[in-house]
Amino acid sequence: MSLSLSPQPTNMSQTPLTRPTRVDRILVVDDLPDNCFLIQTLLQQEGYHIDIANSGTAALSYIEATPPDLLLLDVMMPGMDGYEVTRRIRQHTGLPFLPILLITAHDQPSVVRGLDIGADEFIRKPIEFDELVARVRSLLRLKHSVDERDLIARQREDFVSRLTHDLRTPLVAADRMLTLFQQGALGEPPAAMGEAINTMIRSNQNLLTMVNLLLEVYRYEAGRKTLNFTAVNLPELVETVIAELQPLAIEKNLTLTLDQTVLQRQQVLGTVMGDRIELRRVITNLLGNALKFTDIGSVTVRLSVNSSKSISNAIVLEVEDTGPGIAIADQPKLFESFITGSHRRSGSGLGLHLSRQIVEAHHGEITVKSDVGKGSLFTVCLPLQS
Repeated sequence: MSLSLSPQPTNMSQTPLTRPTRVDRILVVDDLPDNCFLIQTLLQQEGYHIDIANSGTAALSYIEATPPDLLLLDVMMPGMDGYEVTRRIRQHTGLPFLPILLITAHDQPSVVRGLDIGADEFIRKPIEFDELVARVRSLLRLKHSVDERDLIARQREDFVSRLTHDLRTPLVAADRMLTLFQQGALGEPPAAMGEAINTMIRSNQNLLTMVNLLLEVYRYEAGRKTLNFTAVNLPELVETVIAELQPLAIEKNLTLTLDQTVLQRQQVLGTVMGDRIELRRVITNLLGNALKFTDIGSVTVRLSVNSSKSISNAIVLEVEDTGPGIAIADQPKLFESFITGSHRRSGSGLGLHLSRQIVEAHHGEITVKSDVGKGSLFTVCLPLQS
């Protein structure tokens, strides 16, 4: 379909040309060369760098190699139309944000379809030159804003990552030196210093744990965490963690038990595809929290097979305690970073946030139900290995 442009204002040539300091790259996609040439000529006058693609396939190849700042895309093209190009771009999660301006000669339903698929704006033929330039400027402002936001986020992640790495070095060194003091390797310390050294070791280890936790959180949030997926026997892993934490339960006179009678009755092995170390971190965190906040009663771990909202065949891990419970107002924020509860023993607010990151990376779900004064129930659902 041919493209017609309304005449430019008569005083346009008398207006001084102001070129942006940043040269934005725009890709124009149309199967008719005349349409591309007209848009290219007009937008180049505005200081933009214009590239041309004459088909949807060519446009996708170009975008994959060198993503532009803006895409001007004709809807009606042979082979692959503008809707399909838009759909494929939005499904490509590896691409940076790319604003898409659809050019259409159709009516309202086609505009709605384009916006639903993922286009950001549309313009109808015949195109008004001033309208075209205004929409291009608007979308490029959006592009610059998103790019700036992403840059700030990456810089923040890099800063925290570097900071945590730099903090770990002196903390590890201090931990080793304090351990040497405690063991008497540098001379037997006075008896009065023994408790002080023990306190320093505990405080240093707590700080080191927090730094390591913070580093793991930002690895997930920055997409830099690499998971090693293997077949993991979840019931066996749960038993291992319970055995390790049993002394803590005994110390607090709590009952820590594993109930997997339902799982055994269902005759399911309970194997999931996952990263054993990361899943162990989730289980340890949930059981550790339950033991930490429960002073009287028990912590019960249950395993079964069931379905959830998004998982048709899931192994379900439940950790239930008889602790103080969590207020309803606090529950929606419980898995957010740096959100701590009102309990006096609340920690950094990173453990549950990291647990959710790990569970979701395994395509699972984690939820909580709690009543103040009656205890809490944390539930993790993970897809069973098919």
